[in-house]
Amino acid sequence: MNYNRKVNVNASPKRDRTGKKVAKIVFQSILVILTAVVLLSATLLVSLKMICSSISPSAQRMFVTTILETGQLKFLASWFLSPDEIQAIVDTNSMESFDEEVDDSLISVGSFGSIDIGGEAKPDEKDIEVIEISGSTFYANLIIVKDPSRVSVASIYPWRSEGVTLDTIVNDAGAIAGINGGLYNSYNNSGGTPYGVVVANGEIQLNEPNQWPGLVLIGLTEDNILQIINIDGMTKQQVNDLINEKKIRDAVTFQEENSDVNNHFVQLVINGEARELNGKGSGLNPRTAIGQRADGALLLLVTDGRGKAGHLGASASDLINIMLEYGAVNAANLDGGSSSCMYYEGEYLMTSVTFYYSNASWKLPLAFVVK
Repeated sequence: MNYNRKVNVNASPKRDRTGKKVAKIVFQSILVILTAVVLLSATLLVSLKMICSSISPSAQRMFVTTILETGQLKFLASWFLSPDEIQAIVDTNSMESFDEEVDDSLISVGSFGSIDIGGEAKPDEKDIEVIEISGSTFYANLIIVKDPSRVSVASIYPWRSEGVTLDTIVNDAGAIAGINGGLYNSYNNSGGTPYGVVVANGEIQLNEPNQWPGLVLIGLTEDNILQIINIDGMTKQQVNDLINEKKIRDAVTFQEENSDVNNHFVQLVINGEARELNGKGSGLNPRTAIGQRADGALLLLVTDGRGKAGHLGASASDLINIMLEYGAVNAANLDGGSSSCMYYEGEYLMTSVTFYYSNASWKLPLAFVVK
């Protein structure tokens, strides 16, 4: 008998079989996941194609006008529709031109008993009130600030590549509340650079009125009256003169453009007159808006949307209706979408709809704050 036969102690048939079994399971799992992704993508594409078809004009109109208001997903509309088709859809759900100038005489800060001229609130009234609003396609919070002198613009100036979340802006300013403001560089959630014009506490921190077409200045004068002024086509010097002439103490800019590139809007109510709309006036998205009552009280509004809590968002019509219901004489839409957010007394009342910022805000360069 040969007792010198070599035995390979490293060989393990059982281990080899186990390894092959694990590899097979991993491969099958990956295959299932890839198949699910392909089917989901195909289903999504088919659904989008159906929505963009003429089967349901209302669904087509709402999808196109909504998607054009997003920062990164505008291209989806062009996958299924030509530029002429997109523009035709935008025109049926848009807003009429509205270039009325704010009549300062319609605002009397401290009138109607909301705030005494001395600035002290009546015992039976709160200086700041938060109201929850539920619409058919959105949920919103409205902050009513009875004393408009408490509202100003806070920023991270001098500008840099990366902004900060709203709570940081509010806390650094020694404020108790805040909402996001005007147009800014939101690419990849960088948020450190605003566009257009920024005035904070009387200081002009940015004066580039021609960075984008259709810019509108939204701000407050030294007399605490909300201004909504079209500065499209103005030079830097003209804007500088305007700020000095109107005694603008705090301001930001947002864009008015109704096209197949963007579907942005600003003016909502001017001198008590609501803007005329075609259809709903816009798509459904998260929104931020600011308004002022005849007694000077400021209305700060933020809505949700884009699927948050099952809500699509608010339209221009929704914003106008809310502002009128709560007494706005003048009101303007601000930057919305993923940027929309509201912070009050140490917590977010409205957060970004973006999944990875669902408990906070996007990074911002500035905000309207309440001190």
